[in-house]
Amino acid sequence: MDNKKIGFLIIFIGIIFTIVLFIFKIQLTILTNSLMTLSGGTCISETGDCIHEQSNLPFVIGIVAIVLTISFGIYMIYISKTTKFYENAHKDILDTIKSAKKTESKEERFKILLEGLDEDEKKVITSVKEQDGISQSTLRYRADLSKSKLSMVLSQLEKKHLITKVKKGKINNIFLKKAL
Repeated sequence: MDNKKIGFLIIFIGIIFTIVLFIFKIQLTILTNSLMTLSGGTCISETGDCIHEQSNLPFVIGIVAIVLTISFGIYMIYISKTTKFYENAHKDILDTIKSAKKTESKEERFKILLEGLDEDEKKVITSVKEQDGISQSTLRYRADLSKSKLSMVLSQLEKKHLITKVKKGKINNIFLKKAL
């Protein structure tokens, strides 16, 4: 059961206590009035005390208990809302951290990968990463390599399973493998 439901249940119990307390007060008043009637209307008993004079202490204690009960119920409802707010905020923060960590992890793996490559391979992989699906002719200009040198570098990277060439008519498009 969540805090909101518990809060409403506690408020309901407080309302029931209120009804019971007022019924009790009414019954007590009726009983006092009937005692007055039975005693012949005299107010003073044999001890010298007034018969219809009642102590309000039990009634006041009951009212205080009811107010505290209903207040606690309202608090439980309020805490439910703030708890959900903080849970959502906490979840958002965790998602952001996971996303940043995943991105950072990919970047770290990419940097480690680059350390194992020669300069021409680094230029090609970096250019392909910047524009996945880049055409081979565009890649040649970005990496500043001759056609034959680019072709050799691409073959080496394909053997290392880092890129794939997809032929589209007369044009080769170069893609990074999904593991990167």
